[in-house]
Amino acid sequence: MQPNVLAAGTSTTGWVIGYTLGIIVVLAVVALVVPILILARSIGNEAPKINDALTQAVEHTAPLAALRTTIEHATIIIGGLQRGRARLGG
Repeated sequence: MQPNVLAAGTSTTGWVIGYTLGIIVVLAVVALVVPILILARSIGNEAPKINDALTQAVEHTAPLAALRTTIEHATIIIGGLQRGRARLGG
């Protein structure tokens, strides 16, 4: 009877080791995933603020598209002023 008891003890030792390793692996995965989820949540909380800031940037920089037209008109005006000065002898 003694060998059967010893075999049963060895069998449960394997299960204990298996469960222990499984728990360690699960805890390691949780330890790696939780910071990622926390970071993702903080990014998600900041996303509307970032979107609002980008929308404001688009609104505030929209007049820059007309800058090319302003430069063209200014160039024409400068050309006219230079011709006028040349005619006046200046």
